[in-house]
Amino acid sequence: MSLNVISFLVENKPGVLFNISNTIRRKNFNIHSITAIAGEHEDTTRITITSKADAHEIDKLVEQMAKMVDVIRVKRLDPLRTIQRDMALVKLHTADPMAQEEALEIINKYKGLILDIKPDTVIAQITGSVNEVTDFQSEVGHIGIIESARTGITAIEKGWVTLMEK
Repeated sequence: MSLNVISFLVENKPGVLFNISNTIRRKNFNIHSITAIAGEHEDTTRITITSKADAHEIDKLVEQMAKMVDVIRVKRLDPLRTIQRDMALVKLHTADPMAQEEALEIINKYKGLILDIKPDTVIAQITGSVNEVTDFQSEVGHIGIIESARTGITAIEKGWVTLMEK
């Protein structure tokens, strides 16, 4: 089973996200990540959901989702034709000056942003592929992650292809 990315363009109104996630739950799929934001037009929302499942099963789910009233367009994105990004905010324990120096080096290695730096903590923003963000968290783990928050995958197709095209 691989990680599948499903992209939706839906009507921007209450209950739509609930209906989509509830349908996925009823089909016994686990949602790995979910992001939602107002679309290019005020009356639409773009939702990106990732789930680990067989591609054939995901395709059947996409077909069912396309029949939902509030779903304008839905498709499983081809990873080879898609730009996918994840973002994490990571707070590190850096009371030891050597730990802080190492944290800053690792953050720079991953082209991260330093959002806050105090004598005993550093907050970094790391953006990249899911693997890059996971690798960063693994690499700084021994320094001491106090807490972290991740956005989950967001994705868009390369070139002129849009979600609205068939």
